[in-house]
Amino acid sequence: MRVVIVGAGKVGYYLAKTLMEHGHVPTLIDTDRTTCAFVADNLDVSVIWGDGTTTDVLKAAGTAQCDAFVSVTGQDEGNLISCQLAKQVFNVKKTIAKVNNPKNARVMRELGIDIAISSTENIASLIEHEVDTAKIKRLVAINQGEASICEAVLPPDYKLHGIRLSEIRLPSVAVIISISRGGKTIIPRGETQLLSGDKVLFLTKNDALYKVQQLLKIETL
Repeated sequence: MRVVIVGAGKVGYYLAKTLMEHGHVPTLIDTDRTTCAFVADNLDVSVIWGDGTTTDVLKAAGTAQCDAFVSVTGQDEGNLISCQLAKQVFNVKKTIAKVNNPKNARVMRELGIDIAISSTENIASLIEHEVDTAKIKRLVAINQGEASICEAVLPPDYKLHGIRLSEIRLPSVAVIISISRGGKTIIPRGETQLLSGDKVLFLTKNDALYKVQQLLKIETL
């Protein structure tokens, strides 16, 4: 999933870092050259030095191709403008704005922002749960979000069609729970094969989700 983040300060930095750990591709925008240099030196991400409330900068950041757009600067007005441009000019499906003054949250939503959030702690999980662009769908969060029960539908041209589960070395913190095939439920064993069209249900710790996605050859859309 591609995410454009306006604001590369503390919130934007750790949001980008968290998204990267989950296998997503963030791009950051900030008006401060020093901040941009710090992020570029410490994270393997694209960083744009410029004003996130202008269409030229948003275009340069690839906003038209992103799956979600987030603005987390310290200015509510700037966050609103950035998200409105992303929605109206670049047709981004999901826009999220950090609200520094909680009183502005209702107004932001009325003006078209999909999610206006004053607490920044759950922005990463909000993005992943709200934007359904991956072939892996999280169904249930477990232990306050430490792990998830997930569902994946294997595509018609599945690259590992016919592979046995014993041939896939999943992380110790992940396990395949069941496979649905032709309306029937299969309780998997080592000799169970994965076939195109299977609906696979699995449990994994969230920090291992990207690894599971790689091993099962489940690509993002």
